[in-house]
Amino acid sequence: MQLTPRQLVAQFAQVLQESLFPALETATGPLPASMRLLASITAMIPLGRILSTQRAATGRRAKDRYAMATAFIAKAVLNLATTRDLIARLRVDEPLRRLCGWISPSAIPHESKFSRAFAQFAATELPQQLHEAVIAATQKDRLIGHIARDATAIPARERYPETTQQRERRLAEKAAGKKNAKHPKGRLARAKASERGTRIKRQRRQKLEVMLRDLPRTCDTGTKRTTSGYEQTWRGYKLHLDVADGQLPISAVLTSASLHDSQVAIPLMTMTAKRVVHLYELMDSAYDADEIHEHSRQMNHVPIIAPHPRRGTKKPSQLPKVFPNQPTPELTWAQQERYKVRTMSERVNARLKDEFGASKIRVRGAAKVMAHLMFGVLALTVDQWLRLAAPS
Repeated sequence: MQLTPRQLVAQFAQVLQESLFPALETATGPLPASMRLLASITAMIPLGRILSTQRAATGRRAKDRYAMATAFIAKAVLNLATTRDLIARLRVDEPLRRLCGWISPSAIPHESKFSRAFAQFAATELPQQLHEAVIAATQKDRLIGHIARDATAIPARERYPETTQQRERRLAEKAAGKKNAKHPKGRLARAKASERGTRIKRQRRQKLEVMLRDLPRTCDTGTKRTTSGYEQTWRGYKLHLDVADGQLPISAVLTSASLHDSQVAIPLMTMTAKRVVHLYELMDSAYDADEIHEHSRQMNHVPIIAPHPRRGTKKPSQLPKVFPNQPTPELTWAQQERYKVRTMSERVNARLKDEFGASKIRVRGAAKVMAHLMFGVLALTVDQWLRLAAPS
């Protein structure tokens, strides 16, 4: 008999409670809730298999990569700000140190080794691979009703953020240096580029790797309007998430802070469709574009997107106009009920910042920022998956 996803996670939780946790408590003493979550994550993810494929066949063997990867997961679980805080915690917390794989405080590597290991994990996208493996193991046989799509601000400590104008100027100078602007071939190339259309139109015929490579990831300044009507400005990045029912993050993409949310909708829905099977896609008015509607339906999904006010006014003027405004299309009552589920993405963003270190960015560069965030996303995913098995 084939087990349902809920039965599978209940079975996994029962194994943790009856076998793994008692064995660990015998060796290390009583485990708090954070240590139980860390033990659950390490028991679920294929860390050893992924790390073994990344080691070189020649040269000196990398030391303690498994233990340091577990320590970075613990850093997200414990919501620690810096690696120095993590090392200080490892020196005094024996259960944490033993769960990571070090017997004595003298065996803990130096801070520089942690930095080099983290740079390697960021370059090889280790946390992204671990998160994808967890989603494949837990969600492959599950039919998901709703996917909520949203983005959140990620402030970063970059000294010299690159603004949109500076990036455009740099790209223009780079293009001018390669080819003379007065050359006929240059004009022909620009004409062909303009015929390809906007980024959203190009994405509909591109592969996922090309879409992700085309998205800007440099640190710059972003601005958005809050629900209270005030403008919020930050310096850093923007994290785009697809969240499934049960507040489970399925896909994540990091971009520049100035990039509009709609530019990442098609890459996200393509990435999510490769990982899970879902029915509805819930998005706010920032994603209200005809190309996004059409691409979602083309992938056999039902898009429920809040209408943007630019499509018209709810109460058009009664005076005759040469070009009268069309009333803003409204969601049906059934769509409005389903759209209420979209708030789960906001709860995931809040938990990621308050409990799993997303508001404590101390690294620089898009790759390292993404690795820091994905360790938190990985911990949050396993935590939410285990909560589904908890008795209501």
